[in-house]
Amino acid sequence: MNVYAPILMLGGVALAFALVSVVLAAIVGPRRHNRAKLEAYECGIEPLPPTAGMVQRFPVKYYLTAMLFIIFDIEIVFLYPWAVAADSLGWFGLLAVGLFLVNVSVAYAYEWRRGGLRWD
Repeated sequence: MNVYAPILMLGGVALAFALVSVVLAAIVGPRRHNRAKLEAYECGIEPLPPTAGMVQRFPVKYYLTAMLFIIFDIEIVFLYPWAVAADSLGWFGLLAVGLFLVNVSVAYAYEWRRGGLRWD
């Protein structure tokens, strides 16, 4: 049990900090509610009233931004373990990460070509 004591203490401190922060924000924070704050967050698109048979279309830019996030998120997730074990992997690891980066570069080029990097 002595081995797990620091982990349990850190978890307890994190939980206490989270609870104290939420309670203090509710007590001390300002209470200026208005219509815009009480509405659901719609990423800058004005919500349409729900009517029968009406479908709201989202611009492609939202999907391109999500795809850009996924491309770079997956790249970072897979490059960290490779960077840690790069010495022991040798040439095979270098070739594997090279092919992975080529694959990610194709997705990046597609995103760039479709205009996902323009923040108008």
